[in-house]
Amino acid sequence: MAALYNGYVDEAVRDILDALRERELSPSELDRIIRKHSKRAHDGRRIFAKKRILPYYLKVKEEGGSVWQSWNVGDELDGRFIRAMQMKPRRTASGVATITVITKPWPCANSCVYCPNDERMPKSYLSDEPACQRAERNFFHPYLQVASRLRTLQQMGHDTGKVELIVLGGTWLDYPREYRRWFISELFCALNDDDKAREHALSNTDDLAHDEACISGADLAKLQTRNEAAQHRVVGLVVETRPDTVTPGALAELRQLGCTKLQLGIQSIDDDILHMNGRKETVETIRRSLELARLFGFKTHTHFMVNLLGATPESDKRDYRVFANDPAYSPDEVKLYPCALVGGTELVERYEDGSWKPYSEEELIDVLCDCMLHTRPFTRVSRMIRDISAKDILVGNKKTNLRQLVDEELQNRSDDVREIRFREIATEEVVLDDLRLDEVAYGTTATDEVFLQWVTPSGMIAGFLRLSMPHEAALERYESLPIGAGEAMIREVHVYGFATAVDSKGSSAQHHGLGKQLVERACRIAKEAGYDRVNVISAVGTREYYRKLGFSDNGLYQQRVLE
Repeated sequence: MAALYNGYVDEAVRDILDALRERELSPSELDRIIRKHSKRAHDGRRIFAKKRILPYYLKVKEEGGSVWQSWNVGDELDGRFIRAMQMKPRRTASGVATITVITKPWPCANSCVYCPNDERMPKSYLSDEPACQRAERNFFHPYLQVASRLRTLQQMGHDTGKVELIVLGGTWLDYPREYRRWFISELFCALNDDDKAREHALSNTDDLAHDEACISGADLAKLQTRNEAAQHRVVGLVVETRPDTVTPGALAELRQLGCTKLQLGIQSIDDDILHMNGRKETVETIRRSLELARLFGFKTHTHFMVNLLGATPESDKRDYRVFANDPAYSPDEVKLYPCALVGGTELVERYEDGSWKPYSEEELIDVLCDCMLHTRPFTRVSRMIRDISAKDILVGNKKTNLRQLVDEELQNRSDDVREIRFREIATEEVVLDDLRLDEVAYGTTATDEVFLQWVTPSGMIAGFLRLSMPHEAALERYESLPIGAGEAMIREVHVYGFATAVDSKGSSAQHHGLGKQLVERACRIAKEAGYDRVNVISAVGTREYYRKLGFSDNGLYQQRVLE
C-alpha cells in the first residue's frame, strides 16, 4: 500500500514539475493537477492535498537518491516548486520564520480583573490557545516546542534559515533566573541540532528541574556562538514581561541571553483605569520602562487594551492618541486588542453588576479605526485579537477576522493609514529601482529617533531601520547603562519578502543590499549629529552580517567607529 501511495504521489510531483518548467502555475492550475490525480485514489483518501505532496517531495530531496535524481530538479525549479506548494505563505512573508514557545505554568504578581486563571497554563493564557496546545503536547519543554514547530514549518514549504523566537508566558522576569537561562539554552540547542539528536520525550517536570541547574553563562555563550553559523539562525528573540520588572540589571541579563525585543503589557496610560483593573504598575513606571528599553536598544512591542473596566470609547480614543504620539511612549509595535469576558475572572462580577459591558461591534470597530488613523508611520500594529477560543469568551468580540473588518472600514474612511503592517509588501513582488528611501524623524524623552524606510511609489514598505541617538541628560538619569555619550544605536533592521535562505537571492526584497544601504545611511546620520560610534542590538544569528558591515563585537552589542 505504501509503494502504491508513493507511486501516486511521485506521478503528481512529476506533473507539477513538468508544468513549472514551462511557466509559473496559478493556484487554479495547480489545483486542477492535484484534483486529476486525486481521482485515481481508490480508497477515497485525499492523498494529493498540498500537505501530503510537499512533505513527500522534501523527504525525497533530503535523501537525494535515484528518485530525486530522476526528477532532474535544479535550484531554480526547486524554489519555484516549493513556492507553488507552500501553505499559508503569509507565515513567512515578513522575511522571517516566527516560532512561538510558552514557558511552564507560573503565577503573576498582578491580579488583573480580566485575566484568565487556567492552572494548566502560565498566568493569562488558556489551554485552548494554539501555541499553548503545542506547548502542553511538548511538556512545555523549549527544545521540543522548537523542534516540532520547525518540522511543521518545513513541511509547509517555509524556509527556516532565519528564525524569530517569541517567548510567551506572562512575566518572563518572574521566573527563577536558573530557569530563564536553561529555557533560552534549550531554544538554541533545538536550532543548532540539525539532526535532532537530542530530541526526547519528557514525562514530568522533575527532568526540567534537573536540567535547569546545569546551564552556566559560559555554556549559553558557546551555544550562541554555534548558532552564528547554524542552519537555523536566531535573527530575533522576544520575551514578554511587565513594565515594573524593567531595570538596568534585568535588561543587561536579557541582552546576555540574546534578547532583541521586549513585549510589555501596558494596557492603559490612565492611572485610574490601571488601578481599577488590578494593574500594579503606574503611568510613571510605564514611561520609565520604555525609556530604559530604548536606551538599551530594545525594540518595544507594547500591549494596549480597549474596553477595559472604567474605559469608554471616547477615553480609549483619547488615550491611544496620546500613547501613539507623546514622546514618553511613541511605541515601535503594538498589540491593540479589546478586553473580552472570560469565565472565572473578577470581570464576570463587574459584568453581572453592570459596571462593565462590552462595546458593540460598531463601537469597537470605530475605536480601532480611530486608533489606526492616529498610529504613526514608525509603529506597527501587529494584531487585534488574542488567540482565545470563541467558546472561552462569554461576551465580547469573538470574530477572528476583526483586523480584516477594521481594514475594510479604514478603506472606506481614509486612504491615509500610515501604520507599518497596513503598508507591508508582504507577498508582493518588489521592483527595486522603484524604491525610495524615506526618513521620518521624531523625538522621545530619551532619544532622537530616525525611522528609515524603503517605500514603493504607492507608499508600501519594503524595509526599514530604527536609529536611536540618546540624549546626554537621559544617560545621566540612570546608573549601570551599557552605553555612553557619543554612542548612537541601531535598534532594528528589517527587510521584507518571503523568508529566504541566509546566503541565497530571490525575487523578494531580501538579499539585494537594501539592509546594507539602510545601515550606511544611519551611520551617516549619526555622524552628522555628532556621534562618533554606532552600536547595533544584533541577534545572535545576525552577528556575522554586521561584522561584514564593519561592526566589531563589543560587550552586549556590536559597535562601529564612525570615521
